[in-house]
Amino acid sequence: MAGHRLVRRHEQNPILTPDNVPYPVATVHNAAVIRHNDRYVMLFRAHLRNGHSVIGMAESGDGFRFKVRPEPWLTPAGDGVFGEYEAFGVEDPRICRIDGAYYITYSAYSAHGVRIALARTEDFQHVERIALITQADYRNVVLFPQRFNGRYARLDRPHTDSTPWSIWISYSSDLIHWGESRRLMASLPYHWDELKIGPGATPFATDRGWLHIFHGVFQTMNGAVYRLGAALHALHDPARIVAVTDEWILEPEEPWERSGYVPNVVFCCGAVPEADGTVKIYWGGADTVMCAGSADIEELVDACLQRPRPALPDSNGK
Repeated sequence: MAGHRLVRRHEQNPILTPDNVPYPVATVHNAAVIRHNDRYVMLFRAHLRNGHSVIGMAESGDGFRFKVRPEPWLTPAGDGVFGEYEAFGVEDPRICRIDGAYYITYSAYSAHGVRIALARTEDFQHVERIALITQADYRNVVLFPQRFNGRYARLDRPHTDSTPWSIWISYSSDLIHWGESRRLMASLPYHWDELKIGPGATPFATDRGWLHIFHGVFQTMNGAVYRLGAALHALHDPARIVAVTDEWILEPEEPWERSGYVPNVVFCCGAVPEADGTVKIYWGGADTVMCAGSADIEELVDACLQRPRPALPDSNGK
Protein backbone atom coordinates (compact mmCIF):
# COMPACT_ATOMS: atom_id res chain seq x y z
CA MET A 1 0.00 0.00 0.00
CA ALA A 2 1.15 3.56 -0.65
CA GLY A 3 3.18 5.03 2.15
CA HIS A 4 3.40 1.73 4.08
CA ARG A 5 6.57 1.42 6.14
CA LEU A 6 8.09 -1.94 6.87
CA VAL A 7 9.67 -0.70 10.11
CA ARG A 8 7.44 1.28 12.46
CA ARG A 9 9.39 3.58 14.75
CA HIS A 10 8.58 3.55 18.45
CA GLU A 11 6.66 6.68 19.37
CA GLN A 12 9.01 7.50 22.25
CA ASN A 13 12.29 7.33 20.33
CA PRO A 14 15.06 7.74 21.19
CA ILE A 15 14.59 5.07 23.84
CA LEU A 16 18.03 5.60 25.41
CA THR A 17 20.29 8.66 25.44
CA PRO A 18 23.47 9.65 27.31
CA ASP A 19 21.24 11.44 29.83
CA ASN A 20 19.81 8.04 30.86
CA VAL A 21 23.23 6.66 31.79
CA PRO A 22 24.26 7.08 35.45
CA TYR A 23 27.95 7.53 34.57
CA PRO A 24 29.45 10.16 32.24
CA VAL A 25 29.22 9.17 28.55
CA ALA A 26 28.99 11.13 25.32
CA THR A 27 27.04 8.57 23.27
CA VAL A 28 24.78 5.51 23.60
CA HIS A 29 24.49 3.47 20.42
CA ASN A 30 24.94 0.22 18.45
CA ALA A 31 23.33 -2.05 21.04
CA ALA A 32 22.64 -5.77 21.05
CA VAL A 33 19.36 -6.85 22.63
CA ILE A 34 18.06 -10.28 23.66
CA ARG A 35 15.36 -11.70 25.94
CA HIS A 36 16.62 -13.30 29.16
CA ASN A 37 14.30 -14.56 31.93
CA ASP A 38 11.30 -12.69 30.48
CA ARG A 39 13.23 -9.42 30.40
CA TYR A 40 15.04 -7.62 27.61
CA VAL A 41 18.76 -7.18 28.09
CA MET A 42 20.55 -4.47 26.11
CA LEU A 43 24.33 -4.25 25.76
CA PHE A 44 25.17 -0.84 24.31
CA ARG A 45 28.31 0.91 23.15
CA ALA A 46 29.12 4.22 24.79
CA HIS A 47 31.95 6.68 24.26
CA LEU A 48 33.53 7.93 27.44
CA ARG A 49 34.64 11.53 27.52
CA ASN A 50 38.22 10.52 26.78
CA GLY A 51 37.07 9.03 23.46
CA HIS A 52 37.43 5.38 24.45
CA SER A 53 34.43 3.04 24.34
CA VAL A 54 32.85 0.76 26.94
CA ILE A 55 29.86 -1.56 26.82
CA GLY A 56 27.01 -0.72 29.17
CA MET A 57 23.98 -2.76 30.13
CA ALA A 58 20.30 -1.86 30.44
CA GLU A 59 17.20 -3.93 31.21
CA SER A 60 13.53 -3.61 30.30
CA GLY A 61 10.24 -5.38 30.88
CA ASP A 62 8.65 -4.30 27.61
CA GLY A 63 11.63 -3.91 25.27
CA PHE A 64 11.30 -0.13 25.04
CA ARG A 65 11.71 1.40 28.50
CA PHE A 66 15.22 0.54 29.64
CA LYS A 67 17.02 1.20 32.90
CA VAL A 68 20.82 1.33 32.80
CA ARG A 69 22.94 -0.42 35.39
CA PRO A 70 25.06 1.91 37.52
CA GLU A 71 28.41 0.77 36.11
CA PRO A 72 29.62 -0.32 32.64
CA TRP A 73 29.15 -4.02 31.94
CA LEU A 74 32.40 -4.53 30.00
CA THR A 75 35.41 -2.23 29.99
CA PRO A 76 38.75 -2.64 28.19
CA ALA A 77 40.91 -5.29 29.82
CA GLY A 78 43.84 -3.95 31.81
CA ASP A 79 46.49 -6.50 30.93
CA GLY A 80 47.37 -9.58 28.94
CA VAL A 81 46.49 -10.17 25.31
CA PHE A 82 43.03 -8.64 25.75
CA GLY A 83 44.57 -5.58 27.39
CA GLU A 84 46.83 -5.06 24.38
CA TYR A 85 44.08 -5.40 21.79
CA GLU A 86 41.33 -3.57 23.73
CA ALA A 87 43.47 -0.57 24.64
CA PHE A 88 41.28 1.92 22.73
CA GLY A 89 37.90 0.44 23.62
CA VAL A 90 35.28 -2.30 23.28
CA GLU A 91 32.43 -1.67 20.85
CA ASP A 92 29.42 -2.86 18.85
CA PRO A 93 28.39 -6.06 20.69
CA ARG A 94 26.13 -8.76 19.32
CA ILE A 95 24.46 -11.42 21.51
CA CYS A 96 23.69 -14.98 20.44
CA ARG A 97 22.17 -17.72 22.59
CA ILE A 98 23.69 -21.13 21.87
CA ASP A 99 23.16 -24.28 23.98
CA GLY A 100 21.85 -22.34 26.97
CA ALA A 101 24.63 -19.75 27.17
CA TYR A 102 24.94 -16.25 25.73
CA TYR A 103 27.90 -15.51 23.49
CA ILE A 104 28.90 -11.91 22.87
CA THR A 105 31.03 -10.85 19.92
CA TYR A 106 32.45 -7.35 20.13
CA SER A 107 35.04 -5.13 18.47
CA ALA A 108 38.35 -4.72 20.28
CA TYR A 109 40.09 -1.49 19.23
CA SER A 110 43.81 -0.76 19.64
CA ALA A 111 46.79 0.63 17.80
CA HIS A 112 46.83 -2.68 15.90
CA GLY A 113 43.41 -1.99 14.35
CA VAL A 114 40.16 -3.80 15.09
CA ARG A 115 39.83 -7.44 16.08
CA ILE A 116 36.74 -9.32 17.19
CA ALA A 117 36.63 -10.81 20.67
CA LEU A 118 34.30 -13.47 22.02
CA ALA A 119 32.87 -13.50 25.54
CA ARG A 120 30.40 -15.75 27.33
CA THR A 121 27.82 -15.30 30.08
CA GLU A 122 24.92 -17.31 31.48
CA ASP A 123 23.31 -14.65 33.64
CA PHE A 124 24.61 -11.23 32.46
CA GLN A 125 26.11 -10.85 35.94
CA HIS A 126 29.40 -12.59 35.26
CA VAL A 127 31.20 -12.48 31.94
CA GLU A 128 34.17 -14.51 30.72
CA ARG A 129 36.41 -13.45 27.85
CA ILE A 130 37.12 -16.52 25.69
CA ALA A 131 39.33 -15.51 22.79
CA LEU A 132 40.15 -13.05 20.06
CA ILE A 133 38.55 -14.79 17.08
CA THR A 134 39.81 -12.72 14.14
CA GLN A 135 42.95 -11.01 13.04
CA ALA A 136 42.88 -7.31 12.24
CA ASP A 137 41.04 -5.80 10.50
CA TYR A 138 37.50 -7.21 10.93
CA ARG A 139 34.11 -5.77 11.83
CA ASN A 140 30.60 -6.97 12.60
CA VAL A 141 30.94 -10.64 13.53
CA VAL A 142 27.49 -12.17 14.02
CA LEU A 143 26.94 -15.79 15.12
CA PHE A 144 24.08 -18.03 14.01
CA PRO A 145 22.21 -19.45 17.03
CA GLN A 146 22.52 -23.11 16.00
CA ARG A 147 25.08 -25.50 14.54
CA PHE A 148 25.07 -26.76 10.96
CA ASN A 149 26.36 -30.31 10.51
CA GLY A 150 27.95 -29.98 13.93
CA ARG A 151 29.70 -26.69 13.19
CA TYR A 152 29.08 -23.13 14.24
CA ALA A 153 28.63 -20.47 11.56
CA ARG A 154 29.20 -16.73 11.59
CA LEU A 155 28.86 -13.72 9.31
CA ASP A 156 31.57 -11.07 9.28
CA ARG A 157 33.07 -8.28 7.21
CA PRO A 158 36.80 -8.03 6.52
CA HIS A 159 37.73 -4.35 6.51
CA THR A 160 39.59 -4.04 3.23
CA ASP A 161 39.79 -1.97 0.07
CA SER A 162 40.99 -4.98 -1.95
CA THR A 163 37.41 -5.95 -2.73
CA PRO A 164 34.26 -4.00 -1.87
CA TRP A 165 33.56 -4.42 1.86
CA SER A 166 31.28 -7.43 1.82
CA ILE A 167 29.56 -10.00 4.02
CA TRP A 168 31.42 -13.30 4.43
CA ILE A 169 30.59 -16.59 6.14
CA SER A 170 32.98 -18.80 8.15
CA TYR A 171 32.70 -22.03 10.14
CA SER A 172 34.15 -23.39 13.38
CA SER A 173 34.03 -26.52 15.51
CA ASP A 174 34.82 -24.68 18.76
CA LEU A 175 33.84 -20.98 18.29
CA ILE A 176 37.53 -20.04 18.51
CA HIS A 177 39.20 -21.31 15.33
CA TRP A 178 37.43 -20.32 12.11
CA GLY A 179 37.86 -21.19 8.46
CA GLU A 180 36.30 -22.18 5.14
CA SER A 181 35.49 -18.52 4.62
CA ARG A 182 33.71 -17.31 1.52
CA ARG A 183 32.03 -14.13 0.36
CA LEU A 184 28.22 -14.22 0.38
CA MET A 185 26.96 -10.70 -0.28
CA ALA A 186 28.41 -7.54 -1.72
CA SER A 187 27.27 -4.02 -2.49
CA LEU A 188 25.99 -3.11 -5.95
CA PRO A 189 27.09 -0.15 -8.12
CA TYR A 190 24.96 2.96 -7.59
CA HIS A 191 22.73 1.09 -5.19
CA TRP A 192 21.78 2.28 -1.70
CA ASP A 193 24.59 0.07 -0.33
CA GLU A 194 27.17 0.94 -2.98
CA LEU A 195 30.03 1.84 -0.61
CA LYS A 196 29.92 -1.16 1.74
CA ILE A 197 27.68 -3.59 3.58
CA GLY A 198 28.07 -5.47 6.85
CA PRO A 199 26.26 -7.93 9.12
CA GLY A 200 23.86 -6.36 11.60
CA ALA A 201 21.68 -8.28 14.04
CA THR A 202 21.90 -11.93 15.03
CA PRO A 203 19.87 -13.86 12.41
CA PHE A 204 16.65 -15.53 13.54
CA ALA A 205 14.74 -18.42 11.99
CA THR A 206 11.51 -18.04 10.04
CA ASP A 207 9.63 -20.76 8.16
CA ARG A 208 11.26 -19.54 4.95
CA GLY A 209 14.81 -19.01 6.10
CA TRP A 210 17.12 -17.19 8.50
CA LEU A 211 16.23 -13.50 8.46
CA HIS A 212 19.23 -11.24 8.81
CA ILE A 213 19.08 -7.44 9.10
CA PHE A 214 22.24 -5.86 7.69
CA HIS A 215 23.52 -2.35 7.06
CA GLY A 216 24.53 -0.72 3.81
CA VAL A 217 26.30 2.57 3.14
CA PHE A 218 26.05 5.04 0.27
CA GLN A 219 28.53 7.86 -0.22
CA THR A 220 26.97 11.25 -1.03
CA MET A 221 28.44 14.70 -1.61
CA ASN A 222 27.53 15.41 2.01
CA GLY A 223 29.05 12.28 3.51
CA ALA A 224 28.01 8.66 3.98
CA VAL A 225 24.43 7.50 4.68
CA TYR A 226 23.87 4.28 6.65
CA ARG A 227 20.63 2.37 5.99
CA LEU A 228 19.24 -1.08 6.83
CA GLY A 229 18.28 -3.96 4.55
CA ALA A 230 17.20 -7.57 5.04
CA ALA A 231 18.47 -10.87 3.68
CA LEU A 232 17.13 -14.43 3.83
CA HIS A 233 19.52 -17.39 4.30
CA ALA A 234 18.50 -21.02 3.69
CA LEU A 235 17.55 -22.75 6.94
CA HIS A 236 19.85 -25.76 6.51
CA ASP A 237 22.62 -23.96 4.65
CA PRO A 238 23.28 -20.38 5.80
CA ALA A 239 25.84 -19.97 3.00
CA ARG A 240 22.98 -20.06 0.49
CA ILE A 241 21.35 -16.66 0.11
CA VAL A 242 17.68 -17.11 -0.76
CA ALA A 243 16.98 -13.42 -1.39
CA VAL A 244 18.08 -9.88 -0.47
CA THR A 245 15.85 -6.81 -0.35
CA ASP A 246 16.45 -4.51 -3.29
CA GLU A 247 15.21 -1.51 -1.30
CA TRP A 248 16.29 -0.41 2.15
CA ILE A 249 13.90 -1.11 5.02
CA LEU A 250 14.99 1.85 7.19
CA GLU A 251 16.92 5.07 6.59
CA PRO A 252 17.81 8.11 8.71
CA GLU A 253 14.80 10.39 8.96
CA GLU A 254 14.39 11.62 12.53
CA PRO A 255 16.50 14.54 13.83
CA TRP A 256 18.47 12.24 16.16
CA GLU A 257 19.28 9.94 13.24
CA ARG A 258 20.35 12.71 10.89
CA SER A 259 22.37 14.81 13.33
CA GLY A 260 24.83 13.65 15.97
CA TYR A 261 28.30 12.23 16.50
CA VAL A 262 28.16 10.63 13.02
CA PRO A 263 25.31 12.15 10.96
CA ASN A 264 22.87 10.17 8.82
CA VAL A 265 23.24 6.78 10.49
CA VAL A 266 20.85 3.99 11.44
CA PHE A 267 22.96 1.01 12.57
CA CYS A 268 21.45 -2.23 13.88
CA CYS A 269 23.12 -4.76 16.21
CA GLY A 270 19.97 -6.32 17.67
CA ALA A 271 16.59 -7.74 16.64
CA VAL A 272 14.23 -9.74 18.87
CA PRO A 273 11.50 -11.88 17.23
CA GLU A 274 8.25 -12.07 19.16
CA ALA A 275 5.55 -14.72 19.48
CA ASP A 276 2.98 -12.46 17.78
CA GLY A 277 4.85 -12.55 14.46
CA THR A 278 6.60 -9.21 14.87
CA VAL A 279 10.23 -8.38 15.49
CA LYS A 280 11.61 -5.59 17.63
CA ILE A 281 14.49 -3.88 15.84
CA TYR A 282 17.08 -1.74 17.61
CA TRP A 283 19.41 0.77 15.99
CA GLY A 284 21.86 3.48 16.90
CA GLY A 285 20.87 6.93 15.67
CA ALA A 286 23.76 9.06 14.38
CA ASP A 287 26.11 7.12 16.69
CA THR A 288 24.61 9.09 19.58
CA VAL A 289 21.33 7.57 20.84
CA MET A 290 19.43 4.27 20.77
CA CYS A 291 16.18 3.88 18.85
CA ALA A 292 13.70 1.04 18.41
CA GLY A 293 10.87 -0.03 16.17
CA SER A 294 8.90 -3.07 15.11
CA ALA A 295 8.05 -4.86 11.90
CA ASP A 296 5.97 -7.81 10.76
CA ILE A 297 8.31 -10.72 10.13
CA GLU A 298 6.28 -11.99 7.17
CA GLU A 299 6.40 -8.55 5.56
CA LEU A 300 10.19 -8.50 5.85
CA VAL A 301 10.44 -11.98 4.37
CA ASP A 302 8.09 -10.98 1.53
CA ALA A 303 10.19 -7.88 0.87
CA CYS A 304 13.18 -10.16 0.36
CA LEU A 305 11.36 -12.63 -1.89
CA GLN A 306 9.09 -10.35 -3.89
CA ARG A 307 11.51 -7.49 -4.59
CA PRO A 308 14.97 -9.12 -4.55
CA ARG A 309 18.32 -7.97 -5.84
CA PRO A 310 21.41 -10.08 -6.57
CA ALA A 311 23.43 -11.09 -3.54
CA LEU A 312 26.64 -10.57 -5.53
CA PRO A 313 27.32 -8.41 -8.60
CA ASP A 314 27.42 -10.22 -11.94
CA SER A 315 30.49 -10.45 -14.13
CA ASN A 316 29.80 -6.93 -15.40
CA GLY A 317 29.72 -5.54 -11.87
CA LYS A 318 25.93 -5.01 -11.91
